[in-house]
Amino acid sequence: MPGPGVTQKTFVVGVGYTGSRLLQELTGGVGVSQGDRPDFSSPYDVVYTVPPAGEFLDEILAAMDPAPKRFVYISTTGVYGDLGGGLASESATLAPETDRAKRRVATEEALHNWSLQKAVDLVVLRVPGIYGPERLGIDRIKNATPVLAEDDANPGNRIHVDDLVQCCVAALSSAVPAGIYNVGDGDTRSSSWFANEVARQCGLDAPPTVTREQAEETFSPERLSFLKESRRIDLRKMRDVLGVTPKYRDAAAGIAASLEKAVRGGTTRRK
Repeated sequence: MPGPGVTQKTFVVGVGYTGSRLLQELTGGVGVSQGDRPDFSSPYDVVYTVPPAGEFLDEILAAMDPAPKRFVYISTTGVYGDLGGGLASESATLAPETDRAKRRVATEEALHNWSLQKAVDLVVLRVPGIYGPERLGIDRIKNATPVLAEDDANPGNRIHVDDLVQCCVAALSSAVPAGIYNVGDGDTRSSSWFANEVARQCGLDAPPTVTREQAEETFSPERLSFLKESRRIDLRKMRDVLGVTPKYRDAAAGIAASLEKAVRGGTTRRK
């Protein structure tokens, strides 16, 4: 259910992994996919979950007449770049290193200018890796895809999809100030730990490990780009201003809940 001050009509642009789950939580939520021509009317809010690509965002913004009361944009913590394991607050200097993160920064800037022109409350959620049912990397584990040795791995930043949905619902509330919010679970154990914990809970063999030097020679450029950046995310504003304390602050509990939900849905079997 929407929180206090949430407009009943909310357009969720992008009905993918996160957007489809958000729609299940909203009263009056309307899903919008590419090619749709929604009938925007006032009052309404928007949650935009689509990665920057092509001219879709420009088309959606042009179609919003009148403008929404509030626009929630799902960005990425990748905008901070590599901090050598340091802590990134919302006021940290942006230093994106990958093309995808640079596109997110450009989109944040474009939306900021648009929101000022249209007098729209803009909320940007900077999101780390999203996991949950059917998004645990089980196929990679079954295929014995190597992971970095723990001694070579960087801090991890992630959020369970159910907690991200609650952040989106909170961001729609008029009681929450517009602005930028880091979100995450605060569990900074590495991606290597995560893969090993999924394997353990599934009763699968642990994935093989490689050194960072070996990874440089064998991992794809895209995968390496994730592993090279090291940072921890400051979540104080999420807790104190957005008003969200994640349910799955322990990622092991989030993995267990995800597997249990998948088992109930008949998509995953534990040994």
